[in-house]
Amino acid sequence: MKEVKIGLIGYGTVGQGVLKLLRENQKEISARIGAKLALAGVADKDWKRPRKVPIDKRLRLSNGYKLIKDPELKIIIELVGDHPGVKQMIIDCLKAGKWVVTANKAVLSKYGDEIFQAAKKYGSEIYFGASVAGGIPILRVLREGLAANRIQAVYGIVNGTCNYILTRMEEADMEYGDALEEAQRKGYAEANPASDVEGEDATHKLSILLRLGFGVSVPLDKIFRKGISRLSRLDLQAAKELGYRIKLLAIARVTDGGLEARVHPTLVPEKSVLANVKGVNNAIYVVGNFVGPTLYYGRGAGMDATASAVISDVMELARNLVQNRSPGRLRPEGYEALNPRNLKIQPMANLVSPYYLRVWVQDQPGVLAQISGILAKQKISISSVIQHEVREGKAVPLVIITHKALEKRVQSAVSAINGLKVVLNPVQVIRIATELEEKR
Repeated sequence: MKEVKIGLIGYGTVGQGVLKLLRENQKEISARIGAKLALAGVADKDWKRPRKVPIDKRLRLSNGYKLIKDPELKIIIELVGDHPGVKQMIIDCLKAGKWVVTANKAVLSKYGDEIFQAAKKYGSEIYFGASVAGGIPILRVLREGLAANRIQAVYGIVNGTCNYILTRMEEADMEYGDALEEAQRKGYAEANPASDVEGEDATHKLSILLRLGFGVSVPLDKIFRKGISRLSRLDLQAAKELGYRIKLLAIARVTDGGLEARVHPTLVPEKSVLANVKGVNNAIYVVGNFVGPTLYYGRGAGMDATASAVISDVMELARNLVQNRSPGRLRPEGYEALNPRNLKIQPMANLVSPYYLRVWVQDQPGVLAQISGILAKQKISISSVIQHEVREGKAVPLVIITHKALEKRVQSAVSAINGLKVVLNPVQVIRIATELEEKR
C-alpha cells in the first residue's frame, strides 16, 4: 500500500489525540484513503512535559522547520496554538508548497486574509475544519453541504466551557464563581479562563463562520463581544421563570440593515433546540434560504473530538495526493465571490431586539415609576416586570422584559437608569432571541 508522509507540529492535548486516532483507526483510515498515513516526525519545544499518549523518541523533533524543509512531506498538521511566530510558520509552510491542516482559530481569525492570500500565491492549501466546534463538521457543511443556499443566519453555542458553567448555574442553582471553580476542577476550564468566559474564543470562531457562511472578512474589533462573567444565579432563575434559558451565543444574521455579528449571553426560548444543549456540548443552528433551519450538535472541544476533525481534513488531502489531483475546493481568500449580496456589518447600535434588564434597587415606593419613565422617554415599551422577594438589606432585584427596541435607545436608557440614586448596581442587559422559537 502507498504511504503518505505527514508531519505534526505541536504535541499538546490535540496533538496527542491525533496520534491516538492514527493508531487506533489506522485500518479504517487507510482503507478510506487508499494509502497509509505515515507520521514522519513530531515537533515540539518541550519534550519534558508528561504526555498521556507516549511517542517514539525517534519521531521527536524540537524544531518544526525540519518538517517544513523535508521534501518528502506534503502535508503538515499545525497544532501549536496562538503563540508568537505561528502565523509566519504557517505562511512558510505554504511557501514551501506544503498543504497545511490547522485547528488554530485564533491565528486564522486575526491573520486569515494574509494566510489565505499566501495559500493562493504559492498554490498551496490550508484546511481548518477543526478550528470551529471541534468534532462538528460545520465548516464543511457551510462550504459544501449548504453551498447552494444563501445563509440567512447562524446561531452558535461554540464554547463548551461557558455552556457548562451556564448549565450548572441553572440546574444546580450555583453562582457564577462556584460553577467556574467546578469547571476548572473537572478540566473544562483553564486556570486562566478569560478567553472562554469573556467571549474571546467564541468571537474567533464567529469570525471564521462569517468568512465561510457569508463571504465576509470581519476584523475582530468589529464583532460585538460580551462574556458571561457578570451573570448571576438570579439571572438564570429569572430567565427560567420567564420561559427562557441563557446561552452564550455567537450570532451572524442577515437583516434589512446588513449583517449582524455579535457574541453575548442571550435569552433563548426554552422550547427551542439551542436551549436544550447542555454541558460542554456545542451546537450550531444554521438557516439557509432554501433548506431552512438545520442543526449541528456534538462535542465541540477536547482531544478526541478535535483530532477527529483534524484527521478528516488530512484524509481528504491525502486522498487527493493518492489520486494525483488538486483538492480544487473554494479557498476562503475568494470570499468576495461568496458575498454577491455585498453584506456589510451592521453597527451594534442598530440592533433591534427585546431586552432583559435586571437591576438592584432600593426597596421604596416610586422606583419602578422612575425607571419606566426613563424607558418611555426612549420609546421603549415594557412587556413584563418581575420583582422577586429576594432581599439583601434594603435592596431588591427588579427584572424588566421589554418589547423590541433599538439598541442605542436601550443603552441610553440604561445609562440614565444607572444614574438614579435608587439604583445600587449597574443594570444587567441581556438580549433576547425570540426569533429562534419563531423559526422552529
